[in-house]
Amino acid sequence: MAIKEFKLPDVGEGVAEGELVTWHVAPGDTVEEDQVVAEVETDKALVDVPSPYNGTVSELRAEEGEMVPVGDVIITFEVEGEGEEDTAESSDGEQVTADDAGDGDDAGDAADESAEETTDTAETERTSGRVFASPSVRRLARELGVDIGSVSGSGPSGRVTESDVQAAADSGSDGDDADSGGPRSVSFSGKSAVSKRGDAGNGEVASGSASADAAGREKTLAAPATRRIADEEGVNIDDVPASEERDGEAFVTPEAVREYAQAQREAQAADAKALSEEADAGEVAAESGSESEPETASEPAASGPAAGERVPYRGVRRAIGDQMERSKYTAPHVTHHDDVDVTDLVELREDLKPLAEEQGVSLTYMPFVMKAVVAALKEFPYVNAQLDEENEEIVLRDEYNVGVAAATDVGLMVPVVRGVDGKGLSDLARDMNEKVEKARERKISREEMQGGTFTITNIGGIGGEYATPIINYPEVAILALGAIKEKPRVVDGDVVPRKVLTLSLSVDHRVVDGAVAAQFTNKVKEYLANPKLLMLE
Repeated sequence: MAIKEFKLPDVGEGVAEGELVTWHVAPGDTVEEDQVVAEVETDKALVDVPSPYNGTVSELRAEEGEMVPVGDVIITFEVEGEGEEDTAESSDGEQVTADDAGDGDDAGDAADESAEETTDTAETERTSGRVFASPSVRRLARELGVDIGSVSGSGPSGRVTESDVQAAADSGSDGDDADSGGPRSVSFSGKSAVSKRGDAGNGEVASGSASADAAGREKTLAAPATRRIADEEGVNIDDVPASEERDGEAFVTPEAVREYAQAQREAQAADAKALSEEADAGEVAAESGSESEPETASEPAASGPAAGERVPYRGVRRAIGDQMERSKYTAPHVTHHDDVDVTDLVELREDLKPLAEEQGVSLTYMPFVMKAVVAALKEFPYVNAQLDEENEEIVLRDEYNVGVAAATDVGLMVPVVRGVDGKGLSDLARDMNEKVEKARERKISREEMQGGTFTITNIGGIGGEYATPIINYPEVAILALGAIKEKPRVVDGDVVPRKVLTLSLSVDHRVVDGAVAAQFTNKVKEYLANPKLLMLE
């Protein structure tokens, strides 16, 4: 038996810590690889933490509610068959003998020199790291003939999903793309963050074949102590630029490993900074207490803090607050209010609901609004734009990715439905419903909340009519929907009851003028008042 420690993974994207929300295991419990042992909340999402081993829980090193820095040990396992006589498995999946594992960093140059003779033929085949995947996913990979070790996971903590395996099988690459890059990093958001290699500032390397084979070599000569340093730094030694060449093969020194690891960290930090604006904007919503389903009111949380308590301001709630502050104090907001007679839309939806239900789709008003919005965006491209302040340019987007604000127990999230202009009502409803449900369950990935070009939020679900929603920055506009109510309207000289929907459009006045906002709203009204026009879109 051997004791294995498991550290809170490096989530990347600027996340340095997470709150341990719930333990699903206790000391003495038997666990299998990939079994969920805990839930951890970062300022990005609530995610499952899977066990990397088959074994028995030895000790829980963190308490529920505790903020744990990335890299701290949170749990230990007793693992069979991995004692002193057995091989010790390193963090990136390489196998080293017990004797090798005993070589410490103090060996230094002496170990390197001895390795020149004793490890001339020591080679390491490139590995893609420990694979997190459920038994059903592994079975699917076997059935499709896919090497699961080469598939880049898109699920929580880098877990490989069925869709990842299917995509690898469909492409016929068997995940070759994953092997062509640097080492995989684990991300709670479900995004496998791959750091830059070779040209990311690795320091000087020798000329010749050693430097030419710096990325993803099949053979690497290195001392055991050097391999241990690579394990501790979490890098694949085959990706480290070689500083020497011995017997025609690349030879890697400890200094080269450390320089490469540092270059990776710097590259990750640079990438995270460059993407932070879009990423933050895609994860949190504009201000309002809405749900994505217009006819369904937001239910209060089943349990929560009581009056008089002090609630920590962190996690997703703080991310929402930071985004709202940034948006409000960056983009000068102007809100245009109007209403529209949607009596015909109500009747059309009632006619189509049974047909949608036969297809297993719940048809709300939101897909109709999304289609109307996109039709109007095509005529008023400045409303579907983004201000590039650094380059002093207004970017008119040619994509129509609509975010739909969804209320969760920790605040608003904005799942993004991509390519709205190319989807029918049923497909829109299905896509939106699935993503909203995932958001409410806190299982939605980071990518599914990024890349939006326009946002819709519904205050009518909880009884509101008008609002002044905050823009989902760096977008330049957001539309709030009020409740559909029966109100008196004049039709052909007679006052009759009609179904009326209220609209509140907030725009970034640096990009969108008030007149354009009014014209855009009028076009949305035209499509909602005459919903049959949407059938042509």
